[in-house]
Amino acid sequence: MNAPNTGNAPVVVEIEGITGPATFTRLPDALAALWESLRLLPLGALQADAFRYFLTRPDAAERTLEFLRRDGGLNLAFTLDGQPHTVRLRPHHAEPDYER
Repeated sequence: MNAPNTGNAPVVVEIEGITGPATFTRLPDALAALWESLRLLPLGALQADAFRYFLTRPDAAERTLEFLRRDGGLNLAFTLDGQPHTVRLRPHHAEPDYER
């Protein structure tokens, strides 16, 4: 059985209002970088646990790739100091569609 494709194509990630867009050549690297950035923020325990689970579980890249293929991007919302923010992931060549 072949290993699943875990996203060896470039992706763009951004934490709206916190970081600008950054391009990664591999999805697993993008997810790791997102977690490293998010874990430094003063998130609530529930938000931190949810992001840690979503971004670091063993099938994180495979699951995220499903969202990218099906929806063309992935937006994950959170609140920080009462302000809404969104984590955005999209394939590198896709035009940003923030209306999803």
